[in-house]
Amino acid sequence: MNKDPPARQLDDVFVALADETRRAILARLSAGEARVTEVAAPFDIALNSVSKHIRILERAGLVTRRRSGRDHYLSLNPRPLTEASDWLQSRQRFWADRVQKLQALLDEEDAGPRKQTSGVRRS
Repeated sequence: MNKDPPARQLDDVFVALADETRRAILARLSAGEARVTEVAAPFDIALNSVSKHIRILERAGLVTRRRSGRDHYLSLNPRPLTEASDWLQSRQRFWADRVQKLQALLDEEDAGPRKQTSGVRRS
């Protein structure tokens, strides 16, 4: 049974992680919940631009939003990161296994009988 997250979910996570601003937002939220304005404060970009970054993080499931009156609070949801990490590790294990099998095959071939490389032919 395939336990991989859906491809679209992985795509959204990797797109979200591809941007330095979004990674900084995630780093801030790893310290705990924060209002949108608090998250936006360190960036020298418009609040509207930070909001676009936050929406990308929300689409990837990396950030959740809670409303209290007019305030919007953001929290980190680490589950998609864990799923992406698990997916990467499974691919790493797959390719490490393939390389190990290739190496064993090459070692076996090297250990086999050697062809004579001198100019002398045997009949």
